[in-house]
Amino acid sequence: MASPHAPEAVNAAEEAKLEHADTAMTLAEGTKEVHHAEPAAFGITPGMWVALAMLTLLIVMIVKKVPSLITSGLDNSIAQIRKQLDEAKALRAEAEALRKEYADKIAGAEKDAAAMIDHARHEADAIIAKAEADTTALVARREKMAEDKISAAERGAVDELRAKAAAAATAAARKLIAEKHGADADTSLVDQAIASI
Repeated sequence: MASPHAPEAVNAAEEAKLEHADTAMTLAEGTKEVHHAEPAAFGITPGMWVALAMLTLLIVMIVKKVPSLITSGLDNSIAQIRKQLDEAKALRAEAEALRKEYADKIAGAEKDAAAMIDHARHEADAIIAKAEADTTALVARREKMAEDKISAAERGAVDELRAKAAAAATAAARKLIAEKHGADADTSLVDQAIASI
C-alpha cells in the first residue's frame, strides 16, 4: 500500500538534493554568497506555517468568543471609568458648592466683624460721652456742694458772731441796767409791759 504522502516526500527529498547541489555550486564558484535551503514540511514554508498558526488562533478566538469577552471587558472598564468620572464631577460640584458656601460665610463674617467693630466704636464713643457728661455733672455737684458748705460755714460763722454779739450785748445791757436801774425803774417797766398787753 502506497502512502498518501509518498509523492510529497519524494518531492521534498528531490528539492533538498537540488538545494544541496545549488549550495555546493555556489561554494565551488568561490562566491561569498551562501544560500541555505529553506526548510519545508509538506510543501509549506515556515512563513506559511506562521500564517497558518495565526489563522488557526484567530479562528479559535472567534469560535470561543474571545472578542466579545474582550469588548465586554472593555465596556465594563469604560462603564467604571464613566462612573468614576461622574463621581469626580459630582465631588467637584460639591467641593465648588462648599467653597462658595465658605467664601460666603467668610464674607459674611468679615461684614459681621466690620459691623461689630463699628458698633463697638459707637458704644465706646457713647461711653466716653457719658463719662464726660458724668464727670462734668460730678464736678458741678462737687462745686455746688463746696459752695453750699462754704455758704453754710459763712452762715454758721455769721450766726456764731451774732450769737456772740447778742450775748455780749445782753451782758453789757445787764451790766448797764444793773448799774442804772433800780427797783423803782423795774417796777415801772413791768407795769408798762403789762399795760401794753
